[in-house]
Amino acid sequence: MDGKLPVNTSGGLKAKGHPISPTGVAQIVELTEQLRGESKERQVSNAKIGLAQNIGGAGGTVSVHIVERC
Repeated sequence: MDGKLPVNTSGGLKAKGHPISPTGVAQIVELTEQLRGESKERQVSNAKIGLAQNIGGAGGTVSVHIVERC
């Protein structure tokens, strides 16, 4: 995948059936695979940094993770 700002490289959470509790884990797994170069046909060229954002319930819990390839 090439582009200035690739978004939802895995198809997003709806494509995964939105499994509620494991949602955040699925996002981090996708970022980890991208940064390791293991995403095959979904691979972002030269991925160096990724962001996962997740909202729980009615917005009572919000988390943001920024990960970077070392």
